[in-house]
Amino acid sequence: MDTLFFVDNYELRRLTEVTVNVTIIGVLVLCQALLPIQASNMKIAKVTAPGFDTSEVKVKIFNRLNPELKKKAFDENISNKYPKAVINDVAEGVKHIKMTKFYSGRPVRINVVEVDMDLAENLELTPALSSNNTLKSRRTISTIAKNNDALVALNGTYFKFENGVPLGTLMIDKKLYTGPVYDRVALGIFEDGFDIARVQLDATVKGSGKTVKVDNINQPRMLSTHVLVYTPDWGKFAPAAPKYGVGLQVVDDTIVKATANSVEIPQNGYVISGPKSILYALLDKKDVKLSIKTTPEWKGVKHIISGGPYLVKDGEVYVDMTAQKLASIGGRNPRSAIGYTEDNHLLLVAVDGREGSSIGMTLMELANFMKASGCIGAINLDGGGSTVMYVNGQIVNKPQMKGGIPLSNAIIFARTAES
Repeated sequence: MDTLFFVDNYELRRLTEVTVNVTIIGVLVLCQALLPIQASNMKIAKVTAPGFDTSEVKVKIFNRLNPELKKKAFDENISNKYPKAVINDVAEGVKHIKMTKFYSGRPVRINVVEVDMDLAENLELTPALSSNNTLKSRRTISTIAKNNDALVALNGTYFKFENGVPLGTLMIDKKLYTGPVYDRVALGIFEDGFDIARVQLDATVKGSGKTVKVDNINQPRMLSTHVLVYTPDWGKFAPAAPKYGVGLQVVDDTIVKATANSVEIPQNGYVISGPKSILYALLDKKDVKLSIKTTPEWKGVKHIISGGPYLVKDGEVYVDMTAQKLASIGGRNPRSAIGYTEDNHLLLVAVDGREGSSIGMTLMELANFMKASGCIGAINLDGGGSTVMYVNGQIVNKPQMKGGIPLSNAIIFARTAES
C-alpha cells in the first residue's frame, strides 16, 4: 500500500505540473496574440507588457498546489540559515530563532522572527498604536500585543518620549496618522509584498483660489513657519498657534473659527496651524479641501512604518544615518530592525545590548547581519531602551527594563479577520 500510495502521489504531482505548464503556455500564446492589438483596456496592456516572468508565476502556482513542499523548503531554509540557533515554530510559516553571535570576541544575543508570507496566509503584518483613541499614549508591548490579539510584536518607530506621539510616517489600514520627519526611510506594506523608500509628504490645503503647502500632519512643531494639520487622532485640542500665527478650525471642509489660542479639533474636521501671512489667504471664501499624499505615491500601500536609517538597500548594505539626521544613535546599542527577502520572507530582529552578556550592535554590524540573513531591503527601527520582542504571549529578549518600556507603537503579526 505504501508503494502504491507513493506512485499515486507521484503521478498526481506530474499531472499537476503538466496542467500548470499547459495553462501557462496557453496564457503566453494568448498574450502573444494580443501584443499587436492597441488595447484601450489598461489591464490587458499590463498583462501583455514585455518582461512577463512566467517562471515566477509557475513557481507561485505550483507552491500553492503543493503547500507541504513549500513548508518543507521553509523548514530547511531556516535550519540552513541559522545552523547554531534555537529554532521554534510559532505558527504556520512563522519561526522564532534565538542565537548568540560574537563581535570583537564579545557576545551579542539576537532574537529573530522570520515569516514566509506565502505560508502565513492567515496572519497580517501591521503597525499598531498603543491606543485606539489618541496618538498621545504609551503602553507596554505585551499590552499592545494582547489588545490586538498578536502572535508576534516588535517595538516600532521613534516617538516623543513625553507623550508617545510617533515621530515619522505611520499609516495603518490606508489611514495616515503622522507625517515624515526629516524624510526618513519607511517600510511600505502591500497586499503582496514590501518596499522601502525615504518618504516625503505631499499635502496641500486649497481654498479661495489659493493652494497652501502642508508641512506635516500630527507632528510637533519644528519651525514657526511650518503649516501643520492636526486631526482628531492628535487629541482633543490642537496646540496654540506659533508667534504671528493662527489656527483655523475646519468642520466639513469649511473654516468655522480662526484663533491664535489652542482650539478644539472637531471629530468631523481638523485644525490648520501656521503663520497668519500664509493662512489668512484661505479666509476669503472659507471653503477648503485637504489633500494628503506621499512621495513616493506607493499606490496600493496598506500600511507604512518609518524608522531609519537604511540598513540594506537593493540587496546591498547601505547605512545613511547622517543624511537622516540620526548621528545620535551611533555606537554599540540594543537594536531593532525589519527587513524582507527576495522570496517574500519578512524578518523582525531584536538585539540585546548595554550589558556584559550582550554588548549590542553597531548599525553597520546590524546591516551586515540583515544582509547575511537574506534581506534585500531592511531598515533600523527605534532601539536602545525601546528594543523589545514579544512572541506567543512572552517577552523573548532581555530589554533594559523588565517587560520593556511603555511604547507608542509596535509592528505586529496578528490573525486576519477571516482566519
